[in-house]
Amino acid sequence: MNREKFFMRLAVAVIFMLVSHGAFAQDDFWQQTNGPEGGTINALAISSNKHLFAGTEGGGVFRSKNNGSSWLQINDGLTNKRVYAFTINSSKHVFAGTAGGLFRSTNNGGSWTAMNNGLTNTFVQSLAVNSSGHLFAGTFGGGIFRSTDNGESWTEVYPGTFFNRLAVHPNGSVFAATSVGVIRSTNNGDSWTNLGISASSFAVNSSGHIFAGSSGEVFRSFDNGDSWSSLDIGLTNDEVMALGINASGDIFAATFGDGIFRSTDNGDTWTAAGPGLANPYVFSLALNSNGHIFAGTNGGGVFRSTDDGSAWKKVNNGLTNSLVNTLAINSQRHIFAGTRGAGIFRSTNNGKKWTALNFASTDPFASHVNALAINSATQAIFAGTSAGIFRSTNNGNNWTAVNTNLSVFSLAINSSGHIFAGTGGPGLFRSTDNGNTWSPVNNGLTDPNIFALAVNSSGDVFAGTFGGGVFRSTDNGDSWTAVNTGLTDPHVFVLAVSSSGNIFAGTRFGGIFRSTDNGDNWVAVNTGLTTLAIDALAINGSGHVFAGSVDFGGGGVFRSTDNGDNWELVNSGLTDTIIPSLAVNSNGRVFAGTRGNGVFRSEESTNASQAIATAEDLKEIAAELPESFDLAQNYPNPFNPSTTINYALPQKVAVKLEIFDMLGRRVRTLVNESQPAGRYAIAWEGRNEQGQQAASGVYFYRLRAGEFVQTKKLTLLR
Repeated sequence: MNREKFFMRLAVAVIFMLVSHGAFAQDDFWQQTNGPEGGTINALAISSNKHLFAGTEGGGVFRSKNNGSSWLQINDGLTNKRVYAFTINSSKHVFAGTAGGLFRSTNNGGSWTAMNNGLTNTFVQSLAVNSSGHLFAGTFGGGIFRSTDNGESWTEVYPGTFFNRLAVHPNGSVFAATSVGVIRSTNNGDSWTNLGISASSFAVNSSGHIFAGSSGEVFRSFDNGDSWSSLDIGLTNDEVMALGINASGDIFAATFGDGIFRSTDNGDTWTAAGPGLANPYVFSLALNSNGHIFAGTNGGGVFRSTDDGSAWKKVNNGLTNSLVNTLAINSQRHIFAGTRGAGIFRSTNNGKKWTALNFASTDPFASHVNALAINSATQAIFAGTSAGIFRSTNNGNNWTAVNTNLSVFSLAINSSGHIFAGTGGPGLFRSTDNGNTWSPVNNGLTDPNIFALAVNSSGDVFAGTFGGGVFRSTDNGDSWTAVNTGLTDPHVFVLAVSSSGNIFAGTRFGGIFRSTDNGDNWVAVNTGLTTLAIDALAINGSGHVFAGSVDFGGGGVFRSTDNGDNWELVNSGLTDTIIPSLAVNSNGRVFAGTRGNGVFRSEESTNASQAIATAEDLKEIAAELPESFDLAQNYPNPFNPSTTINYALPQKVAVKLEIFDMLGRRVRTLVNESQPAGRYAIAWEGRNEQGQQAASGVYFYRLRAGEFVQTKKLTLLR
């Protein structure tokens, strides 16, 4: 295709996008990007066919069918995405315990059904199944429940306690770690005995020896829990969060802060696991029949070891459930996402691909990135972490620690390049030499917990504090004055300044406040907000304000097009409504960092005044339009009850997508229309044109798009 034809095609695509919401845009406001990868893994489980399930903190359930090499999010019917426990029974039914109840899948995670009849507490923290198929559910604050009918109904068998972690001995005894100590039932949960120790995790080896992980130690019992001995594994105070035992009897202890330890002599001596486990905060363990070990971490996703823990490899491809604390966008529209536990990621193509950017630090707290700021003059990037401040002068490729003594929660840079860093205790610090040296600037600041910073066009600096409201400095931070008139909630977590000079403050309990006089007075502007817990604010080129909520109940993203007077919820397409971070690029596209589903982006520019595409717009759209026709293999395959077929169109053409049986008879026409350039995903639920279920067997799907024709095979299993 010559240059003239290319730009003609591109111009047509741009016009179509501006008129009809984009060639690849659907009706949703948001589209999930492809990362960042990782996240917090509360639970891991492996089925008898070696499928690996990961329960995440906000992203729901992910499944891997290839030993962790790639992951697929499987949340159909799962109404709560905070997953804390799994168990799998002999019928291969998978049970998931969440912060919003228990769910069961009878099709390997393909769909989930709530199973909460009789559960008076639906925060399910632990699950176990005995050899009779009886299920036990430990809840957070609501005691222990039992089901004898595959989860259809539940009965309380132990009254309300906290931290109910469960394990089942091969002899049928049920053990539970509770807030009153470890308890045991030898009669299917009808009665319980307190065993006199405290623990938070269990494992039982093939000899029936029980291991219980506690704070700084592991306990061992040879007599079904009647007596225990303490095993020193070399810890001080770190909690043993999970225990696992392989076929050789080696024991693995996952800790919160010191990684994983291994014992090859039944717990008598322990050694630290080998290199590669970049995140030492391990929440969960799972071991398959090949002896491969999977470790779920606090923010860093899943790691795998194939050599008994001697070395570890991160296996997060497709595991896009990271908690994104902060977002920043440079003048090239490169997006930087700071995560909890997985460091910083960069995308140079609007989220289609993310690259991990590693810090030059061995401190695991550096992976908790709380704030990002970019110097507009030099394009240097500053990252505020729980281990100090890091700087990159080459677009994030390399990082240098410029202060390792601060736990930084907020950053701001003024037009002179002076950097302000807000901390969680020591107060505010300033650097006037590009981060090389730092000085405290706290004169007049009565609250040292600085959670938000902003600078206006005049150079005035505003600091939002944890309990003292907003402070203002008109002398580059040398002195501060409290400016809280009308601010009825002093817990200020985010600040933003519009191009007209209006200041917006997001609070934890009082919603959003606005000041039109440089902070002297504040007015609550909450009309239309369904929640008052605001952690993120961003303003586009048209002055529209976007607010991200961290309310588990009624949150998401709100938008105001009238300077904050009124707000509307814009959550269409957003599968995670806990929004700790927001950013808007120069094109007006909004990016939202979520609590457990990575980054989402708005389908199109939100700048109301943008009627003509710029050269940068053309580059952006060109990067997203497919370069060629493509028909992907359906996934999953084989499938039941539904599968998805993806295809790509580099130009507007007549499209027909059809399903045929082995004899060449048409079973279903999925698409028969003209479609613009873009990427498409079409689901087939295994039914024919009459809506009847098709029989099990091999089928073919064929895509005709202009002159392009391609056919592929799929398999339906009933």
